[in-house]
Amino acid sequence: MMNYNKYKIGYYMPPVNEMRWAKKDHIEKAPIWCSVDLRDGNQALIVPMSLEEKLEFFQFLVKIGFKEIEIGFPAASETEYEFLRTLIEKNMIPDDVTIQVLTQSREHIIKKTFEALQGIKKAIVHLYNSTSVAQREQVFRKPKEEIIEIAEFGAQMFNKYKAAHPETEYTFEYSPESFTGTEPEFALEICNRVIDIWKPTPDNKVIINLPATVSMSMPHVYAAQIEYMSDNLHNRENVIVSLHPHNDRGTGVADAEMGLLAGADRIEGTLFGNGERTGNVDIITVAMNMFSQGVDPKLDFSDMPSIVETYEKVTRMTVGYRQPYSGKLVFAAFSGSHQDAIAKGMHYREERNEPYWTVPYLPIDPSDVGRVYETDVIRINSQSGKGGVAHLLEQNFGYKLPDSMREEVGYLMKHVSDEGHKELTPEEVHEIFSREYVNRFTHMEVVKSTFKQANGITAKIQVSIDGNHYESTSSGNGRLDAVSNALKQCEDLDYNISAYTQHAMEHGSDSRACSYVNIVTSDGKNFWGVGMHPDIITASINALTSAINRMKAAE
Repeated sequence: MMNYNKYKIGYYMPPVNEMRWAKKDHIEKAPIWCSVDLRDGNQALIVPMSLEEKLEFFQFLVKIGFKEIEIGFPAASETEYEFLRTLIEKNMIPDDVTIQVLTQSREHIIKKTFEALQGIKKAIVHLYNSTSVAQREQVFRKPKEEIIEIAEFGAQMFNKYKAAHPETEYTFEYSPESFTGTEPEFALEICNRVIDIWKPTPDNKVIINLPATVSMSMPHVYAAQIEYMSDNLHNRENVIVSLHPHNDRGTGVADAEMGLLAGADRIEGTLFGNGERTGNVDIITVAMNMFSQGVDPKLDFSDMPSIVETYEKVTRMTVGYRQPYSGKLVFAAFSGSHQDAIAKGMHYREERNEPYWTVPYLPIDPSDVGRVYETDVIRINSQSGKGGVAHLLEQNFGYKLPDSMREEVGYLMKHVSDEGHKELTPEEVHEIFSREYVNRFTHMEVVKSTFKQANGITAKIQVSIDGNHYESTSSGNGRLDAVSNALKQCEDLDYNISAYTQHAMEHGSDSRACSYVNIVTSDGKNFWGVGMHPDIITASINALTSAINRMKAAE
């Protein structure tokens, strides 16, 4: 990796660096969101969207709650021109939604852009030209003043064509493209020249968009640049400062968040961060980060699975399993310690009716984004522990395992998962648990039992042992103890009952009873059994015989 010598810092710190934003600890309100999925996102696809897919995706973005949507470059592409005209002519743009179109600072392109907007009620028209040192020196080979002239010419043309179409409500936007590689003083000068031409008012604000066209610095540097621009733009009260972060350094979300703290009002980005190279800022992550801190993001991500499904269908892209908030595994806990903490946190929440979400390892409630807690959170594999397995059995199937039984059941599931080299579904866990513990009559089964009470409890039982039928009578200090003593008379059994618990599986008079019995042999071995039956006594007998049968199977 000695080639690091050919790289150098290509960004510029502003001449004034107050860093007031660094004293803020969270974003207090949602910015104006602008989806650029249909422009930046679409141009980055291996197979760009068809007209039908674009129309579907546009309606999908409207449904999520976007009020500003960039739909393309109508003067440069026949497909994007047709898309824009379809939206206008079929009256598909809601009154509270503004579409945004892009144009270079060239008169014939600007003219065609305004012609393409004919008949629209309102629109954002976005002018850009590149301003960075690298672009000025290598691409345009022009001095600063000529780069400014390009921007000023475009701004003047905007005024001209706006005056020719007074029936439309236009908002103008300007981007010094490649802003992050531009000297801040020069970026400020060119933006102010454009602002002075457009002369924004409270009723007709302009947007100054400061893109990280290529992410070049750590996020705090970008934030310092944004703060400098925000502090020094002309007519600032009538200017909307917008950010357009890309993700080349993997810091698109951090750039957006720190930029908002530094004074920005608006974010341009895409769902799941789709875009050229490493993509644009992921609006979902920025919005959900706000949501997780009690701030209304003003976008609806309450059905994340359907959002993922629609996105993957129209873009042919795949949402990663670990994509924040939306990936299939982002809420999954395989680790035993994590599962145990989550399970205890959920019980704590239920016991105390906790108003705020504070469950360990889960930054938000999965159900808030349409995820199913029972199947998406506690996941069972060879890394899982007793707490996770017990919680899954309780949440999905109603079993409340005694604490002293949980470790044994947990190790059983770990063993099965390890042997099969696979994750176990909740249904598989339930099937293994039922087969191993519940109403297990492989060797012995109590067919009938009757009881008399006189100086203790006397039990008379009919029992089947390996197909042979026996009757036995014995006494004990309770029904289960009496049955246990009667069973010992039928067969040479050496154990003591060490634990017995029970609970109802459902609510109501017709609910089933579930009993758990642990027996301990003379050499200290433990065997658990679980019994299920509408009658609580029968359930406890079934649990005892299940434990005995597991003991016999182990001999």
